[in-house]
Amino acid sequence: MSRPWNFCAGPAALPQPVLEQAASEMLDWHGTGMSFMEMSHRSPEVVATVEEAEACLRRLLQISDDYAVLFVQGGASSQFAAVPLNLGGKGGSFAYSNTGQWSRKAQAEGARYGEAHEVIAATSDIPRAIPTQDQWTVPDDAAFLHITPNETIDGIEFHWVPEVDAPLVADMSSTILSRPIDVEAYDVIYAGAQKNIGPAGFAIVIVRRELYGRTMAACPSMFSWEVADKAGSMYNTPPTYSLYLAGLVFAWIEQQGGLAAMAQNNRAKAELLYGAIDGSDFYGNPVAVADRSWMNVPFTLADAELDKVFLAEADAAGLLNLKGHRSVGGMRASIYNAIPRDAVNDLIEFMSDFEARHG
Repeated sequence: MSRPWNFCAGPAALPQPVLEQAASEMLDWHGTGMSFMEMSHRSPEVVATVEEAEACLRRLLQISDDYAVLFVQGGASSQFAAVPLNLGGKGGSFAYSNTGQWSRKAQAEGARYGEAHEVIAATSDIPRAIPTQDQWTVPDDAAFLHITPNETIDGIEFHWVPEVDAPLVADMSSTILSRPIDVEAYDVIYAGAQKNIGPAGFAIVIVRRELYGRTMAACPSMFSWEVADKAGSMYNTPPTYSLYLAGLVFAWIEQQGGLAAMAQNNRAKAELLYGAIDGSDFYGNPVAVADRSWMNVPFTLADAELDKVFLAEADAAGLLNLKGHRSVGGMRASIYNAIPRDAVNDLIEFMSDFEARHG
């Protein structure tokens, strides 16, 4: 392989053709004599580039005009506050599903602005699982229900959409663009950029416009979805270079066959890796089969004392950033869109060889 395989959870690997195009355009973007990052965000070229990125994203996800598509700064974590600030103005409690680290952080931030009610929690026993919806308790006055469809750290994922009367909000940071989704099933979708979208530093918000008017009085202008929408995501200077790269990623996804092709490839990669884990007594995965993530695959060794050896040898073999999150331990392979099937095959081959030598 020409480059090491980067299994980092984020900032994550970008498609190599995107990096190569960006490199070729670094000093002179389209004959302007300037790098894209040096150009005014108000220039026709930058405005057109951002508009095309939005148009491409709308095509990929089949987003109707009922929804605004916003490019906002601060990453997904800023949206932990923006959600209650934009939806809590008419009162009521805030409902959260607790399936892992990121949902808990979203709920903790929501509690700063109102009553944050936990409707369910993923089981703590191994294998971990998401309770079925008949076990949920959503308050009648909920201003919204917030879910995290894929928990990047925990490797646990919704493969179904909850049905609720309250507006449904989803943090799709580590699952968006990995497969087709029914945008109409959600009222707000947001996602940090640094998984399947592009470089870190901004987030995408897809919001049903009819929700405008529910903003809390204390909501800063920079956090207001309606303000961002009216300003065309340019209320202040946006991270223009990151948006340029995101547009290249969106175009690359279209060139690969769109989200149907992404889904086929991502499902195949996940099945290969989980198959290798399940087929061995040396490796284990802590999540119930029905709730396993396609994107983030945590795994453990039968002997945790070997973790450091595994990681050192993996690095030497060009298999990078496999260390699990400090709160979970073990290993984690993040296999986003830019990770090809060859990378997963090389990881599986290494795991088999490591087991043969240390098992």
